[in-house]
Amino acid sequence: MNDLAGLTKFATRYAEAWCSQNPASVAAFFAENGSLSVNDGPPAVGRAAIVEIARGFMRDFPDMIVTFNKLEPQSNVIAFHWTLVGTNTGPGGMGKRVRISGYELWEIDNDGLIVESKGHLDAAEYQRQLKLGVDE
Repeated sequence: MNDLAGLTKFATRYAEAWCSQNPASVAAFFAENGSLSVNDGPPAVGRAAIVEIARGFMRDFPDMIVTFNKLEPQSNVIAFHWTLVGTNTGPGGMGKRVRISGYELWEIDNDGLIVESKGHLDAAEYQRQLKLGVDE
């Protein structure tokens, strides 16, 4: 998984999985004991825990579209840049439209799966959009 073309296909499919409303399809991109964390929060470890993270986003944003923006290979990680657009109409949602960009720093194993993903987004801007929405 060292070639950029292969990584680009992987990233495209990963973004599509986030749009699928099938949380297991997101977890399938991770190694069995892979982890996903957001903004230095505690990691969700293992595919079952990753399913729950994905399920939460899919529940909160039933119309969620995640777009793959670009990849930036770095020394031992790959930065996957994305944009999420959706309406927060899930349980307890305020019905506001959100458009937020961020990135994940991936460590990929020899089988081509994510061992560790550290996600980052502007938490204050995300919270603002959940309350007030975004002008598109």
